[in-house]
Amino acid sequence: MEEKKTRTEEFKVSGSEILEKIKEIIKQGNAHRIIFKTEEGRTFMEIPLTVGLAGTLIAPLWAAIGAIAALASDLTIVVEREEKKEKEDDKS
Repeated sequence: MEEKKTRTEEFKVSGSEILEKIKEIIKQGNAHRIIFKTEEGRTFMEIPLTVGLAGTLIAPLWAAIGAIAALASDLTIVVEREEKKEKEDDKS
């Protein structure tokens, strides 16, 4: 049986770097959620990502991220990733 474990990573980026970093995160394919936080640590926006992210959902996502990049100077991007871990008991 597999157990899911959530791991987070944080990246500090400026407005011009936001789109490139998000493209890189999505390309890796194992992100569960992306959270944008302000310099004060407040959550600005959360974007849940699914395995079957359809092409029709990508265009509005890029538009939203582009708007964030235009408004923000410095943000922290928090990436939640789900890792599958096998339980030790089930290995036989």
